Amino acid sequence: MESRPRAAIEELRTRIRAIESGGRAAAGVLPFGVAAIDVALPGGGLALGALHEVAGGGMGAIDGAAAALFAAGILARREGVVLWCVTKPDLFVPALAQAGLAPDRVIHVEAGDDKTVLACFEEGLRHGGLAGVVAEVARLSMTSSRRLQLAAESTGTLGLALRRWRRPAEASEFGQPTVAVTRWRVSVLPSAPLPVPGVGRARWMIELIRCRAGECAEFMVDACD
Repeated sequence: MESRPRAAIEELRTRIRAIESGGRAAAGVLPFGVAAIDVALPGGGLALGALHEVAGGGMGAIDGAAAALFAAGILARREGVVLWCVTKPDLFVPALAQAGLAPDRVIHVEAGDDKTVLACFEEGLRHGGLAGVVAEVARLSMTSSRRLQLAAESTGTLGLALRRWRRPAEASEFGQPTVAVTRWRVSVLPSAPLPVPGVGRARWMIELIRCRAGECAEFMVDACD
């Protein structure tokens, strides 16, 4: 008897998603290739044609860099050109390459402030010919996130809002609601010990703190390489 209510609920969810998307077909998902993460995400991967948020677990530059590498590792699994929008020229390109995102695949846009970055973000999502778009922003309002989500849905492009805090007061913005499909927080963990002297492989604590139609979760993983 339980199978009927479950089937009815799934059918209702499908209808609701169709209404929310305006009848557009889903763009599919991008699996992480890590079973524990993929099983926690609806559809078995990160939704394409959608907006996602990523932030470091703390105010420090180390966690912020880990969040950027996490985003780079996601886009490295796609083919094509990536648009990366920043407010300051402090993006370390060799590190992106270490995460698998080749420098010749990345177009860098340096904008003066969050408002300009968000405008470039939206234009990139609406272009339709990019593997994905990353935008480093401190603040992301509900209205802005809605525009970005609609832009991503219209072309099936993957959008990553990389939240960066220039001042401590800005960090509280990450707790404000947006329409992003998922929200991730990345923190650096001690590296794995080696049997010989040296620095072990980097480790991250990845927290899925919001997931539409899913549940929160956390994962301890080796860093992207």
